[in-house]
Amino acid sequence: MALFIDVEVSPEVASDAAIAAKLAEVCPVDIFAVGDGGSLEIVDANLDECVLCRLCIDAAPEGSVSVRKLYDGGAVL
Repeated sequence: MALFIDVEVSPEVASDAAIAAKLAEVCPVDIFAVGDGGSLEIVDANLDECVLCRLCIDAAPEGSVSVRKLYDGGAVL
């Protein structure tokens, strides 16, 4: 599978059940899911569906979610 983005979430945010639920709710292509215990999971199979909408970046504390464009030398969205 060829991906054009990579998503990174800080460990603090990934373990926060409230923020995990918010990220899962706002993503229009279901890149985020809430796992056991409320922790955030990234659904790798959906990464190629990203529309670069920035909703995840805006929903999380500043600097805690990054989306890197792999086709653009790793530029951060």
